[in-house]
Amino acid sequence: MKIALHSVSYAGVWQGQITLSIDDFITKAKMLGYDAVMLTAKRPHASLLDMTQSRRIQVRELLEKNDLKLACMAGYTDFCSELDTPGIPLREMQILYVTELARLAKDLGGNLVRIFTGFERQNASYDLQWDWCVKSIKECAKRASDFDVIIGIQNHHDIGADYQSLYDMLVDIDEPNCKAMFDAWAPALHGVDIISAVKKLAPFIVHTTVADYVIRQRFKYVPKYVNYEHQLSAVRAVPMGKGFIDYKSFLTTLKEIGFDGYVGYEMCSMLEGGGSEENLDRCAKIFVEYMKQF
Repeated sequence: MKIALHSVSYAGVWQGQITLSIDDFITKAKMLGYDAVMLTAKRPHASLLDMTQSRRIQVRELLEKNDLKLACMAGYTDFCSELDTPGIPLREMQILYVTELARLAKDLGGNLVRIFTGFERQNASYDLQWDWCVKSIKECAKRASDFDVIIGIQNHHDIGADYQSLYDMLVDIDEPNCKAMFDAWAPALHGVDIISAVKKLAPFIVHTTVADYVIRQRFKYVPKYVNYEHQLSAVRAVPMGKGFIDYKSFLTTLKEIGFDGYVGYEMCSMLEGGGSEENLDRCAKIFVEYMKQF
């Protein structure tokens, strides 16, 4: 397996996290021992607004200088968002965004764009929102094929988050270049068998992104009962191997099905030890060591 570092890990997206430029991030990924990078397709990193033709050449040359590959462009989509603002063609805008990310991926020497499905809204049926996601992603895949780029669905948003539903969605989309960027995080939180999930999605998996977590219980004090009401548990990021997700079974099963894509590491939420550059580097190195067993 090959390992990639997600630039969101150094993008300052959560409280206390330091921010590096793309250039500094690429240099750091090489220094930390990674094979490739995932680039966040929004500011402060690889926003389409900033990735001019000359800038694309600079970034590609920097990747080549550091002997790094582009594992994927990490796009950000929600194909159900049109329900929030009726009359504004947000799905069309996002299809164009994904199409241009495919062009950017090709320009930087890559062939994969990560997308999400949609967050479910309560003011429309599940089936309608499913249909919007299927049709939108299908068009994204068709347009990305012009650049020989794969569209990878990460199991993150509500629609298709369940691994069997994600399988159904990929079958419904029915495009040869639409695949699964299947992570262990969601099925672990769903309480399903990770090995079964990997085997089910085996025909589609092209990439996985990993991060480890611990679960912390939450309670709300209710004075009239002089007691606590149990709330949905919080999830906190910890260094690889210190959390509750069974990554050994997950990654071993990926090897058994013949997976040869990238395993990307991300630090995209509040992390044990904080967001200093020193702590981020420490956790990124722990992941490199952890992956040597695979």
